[in-house]
Amino acid sequence: MNQADILRNNIIDKLLTISNKDYLAALFQLVENSSVDKDIIKLSEEQILMLQLSDKDIAEGRLSSQEDVDKNDMKWLKEL
Repeated sequence: MNQADILRNNIIDKLLTISNKDYLAALFQLVENSSVDKDIIKLSEEQILMLQLSDKDIAEGRLSSQEDVDKNDMKWLKEL
């Protein structure tokens, strides 16, 4: 994985922990108004494979509700 991929994944990890709606809206506006949209993002083979596996999970009905994911996250956090 290159530095950009590592940095992008670290940002995503941090974003997933933010629950403040106003903060997220401000971040969204920042990203939405940036010139990043004009850049073409080349996915790594690993990222393409993960997306393909996700598509297969969806097609085969292997899904979790957001509520279940949140419960599992809280359980995991309490165990830390």
